[in-house]
Amino acid sequence: QVQLVESGGGLVQAGGSLRLSCAASVRAFNSYAMGWFRQAPGEEREFVAAISRIGGAASYADSVKGRFTISRDNAKSTVSLQMSSLKPEDTAVYYCAANLRGSGNYYLADYWGQGTQVTVSS
Repeated sequence: QVQLVESGGGLVQAGGSLRLSCAASVRAFNSYAMGWFRQAPGEEREFVAAISRIGGAASYADSVKGRFTISRDNAKSTVSLQMSSLKPEDTAVYYCAANLRGSGNYYLADYWGQGTQVTVSS
């Protein structure tokens, strides 16, 4: 069993920054590639970012590359998403996910958090 709890969402103006955090309750956190997805109203859930088990490699959706940075702290069993230069189109519920599998901009995950709302105003 893997339990994930996101935090850090909120309201921010375009051009601003937010940092999302995900706390994982899991026996061996470093066994899982981790990532973030998001879902806007009326849209399908989409991949945002992924990070390898040790944290040596990361992947990003084209829409966020250069603006978002994913990181993890295996000693604390946490994964973060630093979001900068936010745009209104970044508005969505952001979900932390564990055991990502895939490539490019298409990934699947086995475990999900409940999500945290990010709203970017224009």
